Amino acid sequence: MIGTLRALLTTLKTTLRRPVTAQYPRERMPLQPRYMGFPGLIWDDKVNESACTGCLACARICPTECITVAMKDNPLFKDGKSPRRKIVDHYKLDIANCIVCGLCVEVCNFDAIVMTDQHERGGPSRGGLVIDIDTLHKWGTEYVARMRVQGIEPSTGSPPWERPGYKPPQAAGVGAAPASAATEAKPEAKGETQSK
Repeated sequence: MIGTLRALLTTLKTTLRRPVTAQYPRERMPLQPRYMGFPGLIWDDKVNESACTGCLACARICPTECITVAMKDNPLFKDGKSPRRKIVDHYKLDIANCIVCGLCVEVCNFDAIVMTDQHERGGPSRGGLVIDIDTLHKWGTEYVARMRVQGIEPSTGSPPWERPGYKPPQAAGVGAAPASAATEAKPEAKGETQSK
């Protein structure tokens, strides 16, 4: 009987408390700045073309084979306006199969892919879950702009030494005595003689 009363008291206490669960479709919790959603493509504003060259590195590394990409000759390279000889012709991402692992970002040699915060995509058919190149450029461009407004430079997978503002770490013991001085022979004890 006492146990039942305690349980009822606990229930009454929780009815007066504010709910902690967000009702998802109507309420959305704020995402963390480095939240990793579906990948997006970077647009190179300097040349006004995609940063992607269609090299297939992302398609080869993808464990679920959800990326389809092809390249073509870049007409802007022939005119001398672009440093890229090849450019992406078409790029498709099947988000039904994407596991958001980020391997495509890490393997990209041209920093053309970024993990965006897009995650609320769905549809009534699997065919509607294949995202085209224009949408991927839109996702990437919008994400980079939002992050820069917050003062965060989005990571595109490039190694730290290739990122702007990188300062190499100081070697341990900078300013310490050279290693050769530390390994010098110790002075001989009193009374010992040196024989040659």
